[in-house]
Amino acid sequence: MRTVAVIPAYNESTTVGPVIEGALEHVDHVVVVDDGSADDTAAVARRHGASVVQHVINTGVGGAVRTGYRYAIRNDYDFVVQIDADGQHDPTYIPKLLAEAEDNDMVIASRYLNDSHEEYSQVRNTGIRFFTAVVNALGGIDITDVTSGFRVYRVSKLETILHHSDRHWAVEQTLDAARSNHRITEVSVKMPVRDEGDSQFTFDTFVLYPARMADVILRVLIFR
Repeated sequence: MRTVAVIPAYNESTTVGPVIEGALEHVDHVVVVDDGSADDTAAVARRHGASVVQHVINTGVGGAVRTGYRYAIRNDYDFVVQIDADGQHDPTYIPKLLAEAEDNDMVIASRYLNDSHEEYSQVRNTGIRFFTAVVNALGGIDITDVTSGFRVYRVSKLETILHHSDRHWAVEQTLDAARSNHRITEVSVKMPVRDEGDSQFTFDTFVLYPARMADVILRVLIFR
């Protein structure tokens, strides 16, 4: 079983090193997708033993992880571990996720199977719960944390659900996988609020989400 960790990173030079080191204890290889960083994220990643793919411009998390997925497909890995560069995702959980992946196609690390979500703002929790409920209803699945970016994928299945939306990749990809009858499960993973930087979940993004999400959902329902 060949495993690779994909780490999307944008100006994460202060945090990406320890994440790479932690991931390398549990996977065969790490690739960092430097999404147009203005700092030395790419150089730090290489010093800590990762391969680096660099975007000339910032595409967003969705674009960065899609590049990482294609790297895994092209290099014939069996499983992809997706983990953030900011330190919010603890690499020590990787073996737990990989163990579940043996019998599943997608494994999502959930903050809602434990109490770590209680640290998040009301706006963020409301948004996550709402979009999770939408995916559950339309996809016929029962998950708790559709926006989680800490995941494991079976590469042979991943190629069929490469998302197109860079903003809402997790919703599109999970709904597409559910409607394609992929085996999806979750495991409980503690994810504290990140110490540095800002969350993408703000009141402004929450207000704009319904219109943006309609496009993503219709794309899956009509064109898949």
